[in-house]
Amino acid sequence: MLASRQRSAAALVIGVASFACADQTTAPVPHDSPPALKGTPFSTALLSPQWQEQIRILVSSNSISPTVAGRRFAALSVAQYRAIIAVDEDLGTEGSLKTSGFGAGGRSLYEARRGAVSGASVEVLSFLFPTAAAALEEQVEAHATFNKENVHPSFTRGLAIGRAAGDEMIDHLQNDGFSDPFTGTIPVGEGFWIPAPNVPPGGANLGGVTPYLINSTSQFRSADPPPFGLSQFNTDLEEVRAIAANRTPQQVAIAQFWATAAGGSTPFGYSAQVAADYIDEAGLNERAATHVFALMHAAQFDAQLTCFETKYHYFVIRPSQVPPGNSIVTPPGLPNYPAYPSGHACLMSSGARVLEHFFPANTTELESNVTEAGLSRIYAGIHYRFDITAAWTLGRAVADWAISHQEALQ
Repeated sequence: MLASRQRSAAALVIGVASFACADQTTAPVPHDSPPALKGTPFSTALLSPQWQEQIRILVSSNSISPTVAGRRFAALSVAQYRAIIAVDEDLGTEGSLKTSGFGAGGRSLYEARRGAVSGASVEVLSFLFPTAAAALEEQVEAHATFNKENVHPSFTRGLAIGRAAGDEMIDHLQNDGFSDPFTGTIPVGEGFWIPAPNVPPGGANLGGVTPYLINSTSQFRSADPPPFGLSQFNTDLEEVRAIAANRTPQQVAIAQFWATAAGGSTPFGYSAQVAADYIDEAGLNERAATHVFALMHAAQFDAQLTCFETKYHYFVIRPSQVPPGNSIVTPPGLPNYPAYPSGHACLMSSGARVLEHFFPANTTELESNVTEAGLSRIYAGIHYRFDITAAWTLGRAVADWAISHQEALQ
């Protein structure tokens, strides 16, 4: 498992991509670089993974919490994919590039897609991270002129189309309900979560945010948790207490590793790193790559909204808050929102399910990561086992729905 984690958390490698694959919804097939592309005087690196790397850097450097970051990853990814779709419609293509080379008009399509990805990305990220806007525009200029003295006219056309797609996403973000205040009442009493004093509850408004693919944030709400103080609840509570009292060095390392999502700053960032690796290995083109990122992050975001709608429906107490709570130390700190179900487990399971759809050969690795990430929250003393198993069910159900309704992303 350690090798898998080290591989997935490594710095993103942007590989030379071939352009034989179109907008795939099944397992992608790797292709050798077409002879016509070798030695080209222009960059053949995909831009969408580079912009995904940029948002990971921005999220990490600005200390953006997972409850906020998910919306940003999803907005960037969906805008990129929609920009590609708009470019392909504008050029009257079927979304593919020939395996023997660019062919008639192929270079124009390639450059237009690169422009579209850059345009959508810079608009969305500049809106979400305004202090970085100037640097982001410089990145667009670098992409436009890389290995070329002049900007290709199709890049310029694609850039305009991408900016328009980004602006449409900004309109969505300004009306998605994310800024609406939490108006609910936090119950008080035995078995109920205890919020930190004088601190707004984390993610309390997420249940009211507009999802991308599911019908509502309560559609896949988790079933009732075990009743407080009864058999299963007590069994799972004692497991957390026993682990907290006897943590092994390996359990501590795993808890710390996943607390920061393996260097990806959030589960969204971690999943994006893994996806970028798989995309590079499979040699996907720009359209197929944006499709992977968009469906994965939209599913994760919808799972996050569902998870927090569930949290604030049941208000389940954290293990360390059950008297005597001082028997459980939580090294990563105690999240300021209810326990049930686990947010990490919801996000990891939904993201993995989508990646398994695109890259089925990696299922074993992905499921191992899901399992370890889930257990890490028990090792950290912040979740019961029933939090984890419910989250796995929720995350996979949302992802399965997203996969079967993915046309709504276009």
